[in-house]
Amino acid sequence: MSRILIVEDEDRISSFVAKGLRADGFTPTVVADGVTGLDYALTGEFDLMVLDLGLPGMDGFTILERVSRDRPELPVIVLTARDSVDDTVAALEGGAADYMSKPFKFGELVARIRLRLRAPAEAATGDELVSGDVRLDLRRRRAYVGDREVELSARELTLAEVFLRHRGQVLSREQLLSLVWGYDFDPGSNVVDVYVGYLRKKLGQDLVTTVRGIGYRAD
Repeated sequence: MSRILIVEDEDRISSFVAKGLRADGFTPTVVADGVTGLDYALTGEFDLMVLDLGLPGMDGFTILERVSRDRPELPVIVLTARDSVDDTVAALEGGAADYMSKPFKFGELVARIRLRLRAPAEAATGDELVSGDVRLDLRRRRAYVGDREVELSARELTLAEVFLRHRGQVLSREQLLSLVWGYDFDPGSNVVDVYVGYLRKKLGQDLVTTVRGIGYRAD
C-alpha cells in the first residue's frame, strides 16, 4: 500500500481525505502543523505528500522548499484555499508535483495521486536520456552538459525528461502542461514558456526548438 502523508490543519478536511484514501487502498497519516509535517516528510517513510500552504508553525512554502532540497523524490500535491496564479506558480516552481484549490473533488485528488505515484516507475524504464551534450541520469535525477553537472529543479528536470523522451516530436503547450504538470493550468499562463527559457539557459539554447504557433520540439 502506498503511504500518503497529509499535512492539513483543518480536521474536517484531513479526516475526509484520510478516510477516502484508506477506502481506496492507501495508508494515510495526518499531521496538523507545519513543523511536524516537515519532520515526517523528511523521514523517507512516505510515497507522496498532500500539503496545505496555510499551516501553524511553518508555512507550506517553507516545507516545500526543504522537501524539494532534501527529499526531491517525494511527490508533493499542494491542496490549498489559495487559488491565485502567483501562488500556483510559486508552488510549482518550488517543487510541487501538482496543485489543487479548495473546494475540490475527491475523485480528482485520487486520480492525481495515482498519476504522481506512477511517474517514478515510468521514468525508470531507462537509466539515461541523451541529446547532444545533454545527459539526464534518471536514476539519480541529475543533469549534465558534457562532464559538467547542472542543477535543475524537480520541475525543470521533468520537463527536460519529457522533451528527451519525445525527441523529434512537436509538443504543444497543452501537451506539456498535461505531461509535466498533470492538470489543466490557467490557459493564460506562460509557465511552459518560462520553463523552456530556464532549460535553454541551463542546458543550451539548441536543446529545444520553438515551432511557431504550435509548441516546442527537442531535436
